Amino acid sequence: MDTLNYEVLAKSGYNGYILKNAPEKVLQFGEGNFLRAFVDYWFDLANEKADWNGKCVLVQPIAPGLAKMINEQEGLYTLYLRGSENGKKVDDKRVISSVSRCLNPYEEEGFKQMMDVAASDDLEIIVSNTTEAGIVYDPACKLEDVPASSFPGKLTQVLYHRYKAGKKGILMLACELIDNNGKELLKCVNQYIDQWGLDDGFRKYVNEDCTFCGSLVDRIVPGRIRDPKEVAELEQKHGYADPLLDVGEVFGVWVIEGDTKLNDVLPFRKAGLESRVFVTPDMSPYKKRKVRILNGAHTGFVLGAYLAGFDIVRDCMHDATVLGYMNKMLLDEVVPILPLDQDDCKKFAAAVQDRFNNPFVNHELMSISLNSTSKWRARNMPSFLEYVGKNGKLPTCLTMSFAAYIAFYSNDVQELTDRGLVCKRAKGNEYTVSDDRWVLEFYNEHKNDDVPTLVHAVMTNEQMWGQDLTKVPGFEEATVKNLTNIRENGALAAYASCL
Repeated sequence: MDTLNYEVLAKSGYNGYILKNAPEKVLQFGEGNFLRAFVDYWFDLANEKADWNGKCVLVQPIAPGLAKMINEQEGLYTLYLRGSENGKKVDDKRVISSVSRCLNPYEEEGFKQMMDVAASDDLEIIVSNTTEAGIVYDPACKLEDVPASSFPGKLTQVLYHRYKAGKKGILMLACELIDNNGKELLKCVNQYIDQWGLDDGFRKYVNEDCTFCGSLVDRIVPGRIRDPKEVAELEQKHGYADPLLDVGEVFGVWVIEGDTKLNDVLPFRKAGLESRVFVTPDMSPYKKRKVRILNGAHTGFVLGAYLAGFDIVRDCMHDATVLGYMNKMLLDEVVPILPLDQDDCKKFAAAVQDRFNNPFVNHELMSISLNSTSKWRARNMPSFLEYVGKNGKLPTCLTMSFAAYIAFYSNDVQELTDRGLVCKRAKGNEYTVSDDRWVLEFYNEHKNDDVPTLVHAVMTNEQMWGQDLTKVPGFEEATVKNLTNIRENGALAAYASCL
């Protein structure tokens, strides 16, 4: 079976929308499943519905990546959006043609190509989603690095090269799931301007000529199909092989924070997408609702659910204990402390259950588990601390979720490899925890600790949490009790104890 490219697609008889050649208007840091099922999808629709006539150049944010595979397919890939909309099942296939190529800046030629795009007259927008850990200032980065190791460092290199080439400012759309993502990214760039001694003209260019927008992204993307039988069936149906095939839920919203005049600059309103992609002066209500409820639900239940023997999200929704635990966490502990319209939040929480129960999407718990340390800190810790502040007591389920996080990272540790920390669950199978290297090294060093010692070490690690969590009254004792419960009785019984 031939692998997808423009020639193979033409032979397959595909009759959907395709745009082969167009100016490269977007430089996108990140080439993974999420961005390809979300950002590149919206730009693809803009090409079709608004004649935007633009392409996205992708950049690998880390050294191992998909550049070679994407380039072999000439940027093409198949996207399935699956789920339920207005009570009807949706299973839509679309071949995305908004991507031109992917660059690997860790190779000298790829770095040069990235700088060529930076200095291009066609470039209008830079987009990023480099995970919660991506927008970080690393003082070890230098201007002459090829490339700077941090994403903000690379971005500063790109913008400085563009400035030196005398090109107009760009629109920066940050999609990372951290508070004030656009402002935090701009702050990092300004730190590099200071550190690298770059001129005041460039500082003015970055802060006045360029527009840094925060944004909120919302679409569950389980990514590739892992069942070999379904893959083979789809290849026969398509008439081509596509190792980059991507799957996302049909629901999707992109909220961009900025001057509403940007609605006229961006192509989405013209494409009739303003209910799904829009600019607002203040996205904080949308952000808080989504991160605390949707993302917080994921991080709050999946680690314990995986230890309990579950593998995909949908199956968790069919278990009374896990579902009850998630709903209690959301409706009793998260929603009531949100300073937002309570009815709206309850509706959003109810929709979460439907989205997690998507019959088409096998969303693997292990894929959600990536970088859970920064995820628990960003998604669950604010709800936990605000609940304690408001009610003067610990929230039962959120407290348990922290113990489940520790359990997941410390369950029968086997070894630390290049891929991550290898642990073993009660089912007997090994799994690999993926997180920042220093986090994995920490848990590996503490693998022989007893429960109280481990809990104390985790909670007092201020690099993880930005504070000493043992100072929250009763939290350390409760976590020792909960972690002991998980280890002795299993995660499902521990979840049941919360109900």
